Amino acid sequence: MTSLRQALLALKAISVGRLSNRVGQGVKWLAPGLFVKRWLLMSVIGVLLVSLGLAISIRLTPIFFLTQSIWALLQIITRVIPNYISGPLVILFGALLVWWGQTRTIGSITEVLMPDGDEELVDRLLAHRRLNRGPRIVAIGGGTGLSTLLRGLKEYSANITAIVTVADDGGSSGRLRREIGVLPPGDVRNCLAALADEEKLITELFQYRFQAGDGLTGHSFGNLFLTAMSEVTGDLEQAIAASSQVLAVRGQVLPATLSDVRLWADLADGRRIEGESKITEAEGKIVRIGCTPARPPALPRALKAIKEADYIIFGPGSLYTSIIPNLLVPEIVAAIAQKDVPRVYVCNVMTQRGETDGFSVSDHVRAIDTVCGGQRIFDTVLVQKKHPSEESLQHYAGGKAYPVPIDRDVLSRMGCRVILANVMDEDPETHLVRHNSQKLARILLRWYERVQNL
Repeated sequence: MTSLRQALLALKAISVGRLSNRVGQGVKWLAPGLFVKRWLLMSVIGVLLVSLGLAISIRLTPIFFLTQSIWALLQIITRVIPNYISGPLVILFGALLVWWGQTRTIGSITEVLMPDGDEELVDRLLAHRRLNRGPRIVAIGGGTGLSTLLRGLKEYSANITAIVTVADDGGSSGRLRREIGVLPPGDVRNCLAALADEEKLITELFQYRFQAGDGLTGHSFGNLFLTAMSEVTGDLEQAIAASSQVLAVRGQVLPATLSDVRLWADLADGRRIEGESKITEAEGKIVRIGCTPARPPALPRALKAIKEADYIIFGPGSLYTSIIPNLLVPEIVAAIAQKDVPRVYVCNVMTQRGETDGFSVSDHVRAIDTVCGGQRIFDTVLVQKKHPSEESLQHYAGGKAYPVPIDRDVLSRMGCRVILANVMDEDPETHLVRHNSQKLARILLRWYERVQNL
C-alpha cells in the first residue's frame, strides 16, 4: 500500500507540474509586446460581426427563435441553480473552451515551426520581440576578439552590425586572396558564425580545416564557402548578405571597404613592412601604419549603420592588425566622430608581441587617436580589473607578453573615462587568457543603460 500511495503521489505531482507549466506558458501569451491580445480580441469581434451579419441576411427568423429557446433554457437553469452559481459556471466553461481551442491551435503551429519541441513557441516570440527592441549596436574590429564580443552581444540585441577589416593576408584567407583574387573572408567567417542561431554547429563547420586534398589542405570550410558565394553573387558584400540568410544570422556583418586593402607599417628602426601577417612577425616598434590604396572608400551600408547606431564598440582585438585597419577608411572615422552616442574601446588584457610591446592602456588610446588624425572617436575605455593567475603570467612571459598596465591618471588627463571590470576567462590547461563573451556583453550593456539614464 505504501508503494502504491507513493506512486499515486508521484503521478499527482507530475500532473500538477505539467498543468502548472501549461498555465504558465498560457499566461506568457498575454505578456506585453507579443501583439496577441489585440488580435485575439479582433477575432472575437469578427465572430460577433459574422453572427450579426448572418442574422441580418436571414431576416432574424431562425436566430430569433434560437435566442428565444436559449433564453427559456437559461430561465429554467437559473430557477434550478441560482444565477450567482450558474453564471460563473457558464463563464468558466466558455473560458475553458476558448483556452482549449487556442492551445490546440498554437500547439499545431508549434509542431510545424519547431518540430524538435525543445523550446516553446511563446518563449521564442518573447525573445524575438525583446531582441528586436534592443539598441542598434555597431561593433568594429576583426580577428577572434570581435567574434567573442558578438557572441555575447547577440543575447541582448538583434540590431547588431559588425564592421570588419579586410586586410588579412595570411593563412587560408591570404592564399585565397592571392590565388583567386577575392577579399579575405576569414574575419567575416568568424563573425557570421558568432551571430548565427546554431552557433556551435556553424562554428565547428566553418572552422573545419581540410587535412588532405590537392590544394585543399589548410583551407577552412567557411573561407571556401564565402569565396564560392562571392563568385556566385558577384562580390563579398552580396555573399555575406546571402550567407546571413542561410545561417539565420542575428544582425549583419559588413566589410569596412570593398577595396583590396594591403597594410604597411614603418618601424622605429627604419624598416617598412608590407602585409598584415608580416607586421607582427617583424617584431619591431610600429611608429606609423597605413594602407594601399590610401584612403579607401567605405562601404555605404557600413556608413549607414554607423549613422543609425545607438552604441559603438571598438575591439577587443589586435590593435594594429584588427582594429586600426578599419580606421584607415577616412569616411568611417568621420561618421563615428559625428555621433553623439556611447562609444567604448575594449582594451586587450595582454600586450601583443610585435604590436603593442610595453604598451599601457593610454598608449593603445594614443595609437588610435593618431590614426584618426589626432581626434578622439570614443569617450570610454573598458579594461580588465584583475590580473591573470601566476601560471598564465608565466606562460605569456615566455612569449614576451604581459598584462596591459592601467594608467588611470594619464587616461583621466586625456579625458577618457575608464570602466574597470572582470571580463576575463583563463583556460586551466593552456593558461590562455581570453575575454568572456557573456561577462563582456553584460558589462557593456549595463554601461549603455547607465549612460542613457544620465
